[in-house]
Amino acid sequence: MSTARTAIFDRLRRVNALPLSAPEPDYPIWNSTDTDTMLARLTGLLEQNHAEVIRLPRSALVSTLRDRLAQAGVKRVATGTGGEFFDDITQSLSDLAERVCFDRPLEEWKDELFNQVDAGITGCHGAIAATGSLVLWPGPEEPRTLSLVPPHHVAILKASTLHTNLPAMMASEGWNQGMPTNLLLVSGPSKTADIQQTLAYGAHGPSALTVLILEDA
Repeated sequence: MSTARTAIFDRLRRVNALPLSAPEPDYPIWNSTDTDTMLARLTGLLEQNHAEVIRLPRSALVSTLRDRLAQAGVKRVATGTGGEFFDDITQSLSDLAERVCFDRPLEEWKDELFNQVDAGITGCHGAIAATGSLVLWPGPEEPRTLSLVPPHHVAILKASTLHTNLPAMMASEGWNQGMPTNLLLVSGPSKTADIQQTLAYGAHGPSALTVLILEDA
């Protein structure tokens, strides 16, 4: 099987195919280079989709995260094992809520995660202003389940990682040289209209989304 796969990849590499030209879209692509405008659009679209958005300085992350979790009445919070904001998250949970660390295979604590955890906290790789979407790049330190299973997802975003639209993000980060293998776009709490075409939130994932935007980070 490995030999056959190698042969197929070798043939594809020898083709030296060039990228196909793409026609201009029939709809305008939202574009702006002004940070305040992009932040306003991101915030507005997230709030339209029932997300809570809090903009704050980096220095206020621990206190704001602690206050928001206390207001939500969470008792058990799932976190990763590392990441840029790991120390802040750990500090904010001290004496407030029990922290359940994602440091074991999912099969060993699936029931606990699905039925006994109130919130999951993750960082964000970036965000897209045009569609009001958070970009999560899960990995071993912050598995994707953290943002998909607990009823309340808290996402921490640095304003400096905001891009005007998805093509701009792809170009800026050189995705043509290596596409992400595990990317999530989050535009609000989970929702569905499958039942009688009535929009319901939290049917197959978090029913609440809180986004903390660090404006000076």
